[in-house]
Amino acid sequence: MNPFEHYNVRATRREFLSRSAAGIGSAALACLLNPQQSVHAAAGDVPYKGLINPLHIAPKAKRVIYLCMAGGPSHLETFDYKPELARMDGTPFPSSITEGQPIAQLQGKKLTCAGPMFPFSKFGQSGQEISSLLPHIGGIADDICVIKSMQTEQINHDPAHTFMNTGTSIPGRPSMGSWLLYGLGSESQNLPGFVVLTSKGGGEGQPIAARQWHSGFLPSLYQGVKFEAQGDPVLYLSNPDGVSRRQQRDVIDAVNALNHQFNETVDDPEIATRISQYEMAFKMQASVPELTDFADEPQHVKDMYGVDQVDGSFASNCLLGRRLSERGVRFVQLYHRGWDHHNKLRKGIQVTSKLIDQASAALIKDLKQRGLLDETLVIWGGEFGRTPMAQGDGRDHHIRGFSIWMAGGGIKGGMSYGNTDDLGYLAVDHPVHVHDFHATILHLLGIEHERFTYQFQGRDFRLTDVSGDVIQPIIT
Repeated sequence: MNPFEHYNVRATRREFLSRSAAGIGSAALACLLNPQQSVHAAAGDVPYKGLINPLHIAPKAKRVIYLCMAGGPSHLETFDYKPELARMDGTPFPSSITEGQPIAQLQGKKLTCAGPMFPFSKFGQSGQEISSLLPHIGGIADDICVIKSMQTEQINHDPAHTFMNTGTSIPGRPSMGSWLLYGLGSESQNLPGFVVLTSKGGGEGQPIAARQWHSGFLPSLYQGVKFEAQGDPVLYLSNPDGVSRRQQRDVIDAVNALNHQFNETVDDPEIATRISQYEMAFKMQASVPELTDFADEPQHVKDMYGVDQVDGSFASNCLLGRRLSERGVRFVQLYHRGWDHHNKLRKGIQVTSKLIDQASAALIKDLKQRGLLDETLVIWGGEFGRTPMAQGDGRDHHIRGFSIWMAGGGIKGGMSYGNTDDLGYLAVDHPVHVHDFHATILHLLGIEHERFTYQFQGRDFRLTDVSGDVIQPIIT
C-alpha cells in the first residue's frame, strides 16, 4: 500500500485534529505567496483571476494603496477647521452634547474645549481648508476628496483597527486586502498580491497586530505579506551560504512533488496553498531585490518623496508602495505608527505630520504623472479621530466624527464630503460609517458588496456585515 494511502486510511480522530492544526500553522508560509492561483487550482499551476469574474460592475480602480495613520490623527489639526471651537477654547464643553456618550479616558472628567492648535488655509482651485501642518497635501487639494464625517464603533486602538480593516471588532475575520484578493485575484506574477509596510515616529507607536492583514476564515492563500524594513524584506528570502539558485530549484521541485503526491490522497487546500507558496518564494528571490533597489528611480522622483533608498521610513514605503502597485500588487497597506497624541499634541503632531506630508502628496503626484492614479485608489486615514475636548495638552480618542481622504480610482477630487458639528464632535452632515466606506471601496473595484460573500460555519459573511451604502456623491 502507498504510505500516503496508509496514513489516510489509518488516521485516528486525534491524528486528524493534529494534522488540521499543522495546516493552520502553514498559514505562516502565505507570506511567500502570490494569489495567482485558487486553493484548488494552486497545485495544478492554474492562474487565478479572482472569484468575481466577470466583475459585477465596471470598475473604476484596479488596485488600492491604503495609507493607515495608526493612532488616530486629530481631524481638528488636519482637515476639519472649527472656528467656533477656537472661540470657545478653554471654556466648559457643553454637557448636552456628550451626555451618555462613550469617551475613552476622559469619561467622567471635567470636559474643556480645546481649540485648533494650528491655522488652516484654503488650497487649490477648490479652496479646501487644510492645516498649515500639511502644506504638501494642501498642494494636492484638487486631487483629493476629504470625508469629514467618518464614524466608527470602537474607541480603543486594537479593536478600532480591527473594525476598520475587517468590518467587525471580532478577531479572526478576513482583512479588507484578503477579501479583495479573494474576489479579484492579483495581476502580479512574481510578488504577493497583498503587501504590508510599516513605519513609525512622532508619537506613541501603538502596536499593530499581524491579524490586521490576516485572511481569517478565508484560505491562507489570501493573507497579507509584511515586508521588513531591515535585512531581507521577506524573512529567509536569501539562500543560505553555499546554496545556489539551481540547488534551491531542485529542493523546491522535490518538496512540491511530495506535496502533490500527498494532496492527491487528502485533497487539503492548505497543501495546495503550500505548493504555490514555494513557487512564489523562488520567484521572489529574484523579484524582491529588484523591487527594493531604488537605483533605477530618477533623482527628481526620489527628491519628490524625500528619500534615496529603502530605509523603513514612511517616505521610503510610499515610493516602495508605488513600485509594488505598478508591478500588479492588488492591495498595498502602509502603516505609520505615531498619531496617538494624548499629551504634547502641539509638538508631537508637528513631527508626525512632517514625516508623512511630503511623501503622501508625492505618491499622488507620482501616480498621476505615470498615468496610474486614475486606476489606483489611494486612501489616507486613521482608525478614529481625537476629541474636541482637552486631555491635558493633548486629545483623547474620538469615534463620533473624524476625517479621512481618498484620491484616484474613480474618486472626485477637489471636494469635501460631510461635516461635523460646530465643535467637531458629531458627524451631522452625511455621516459615513465604516461599512459605507468598505462598500464604496468594493464598488470602485467592480464588486457589489451585498453579493460578495463567503460561507463559514453555516453563515454567509461579507466585509460589510449586514449593512453599508455606497457613497455615490464622491464617485466620478
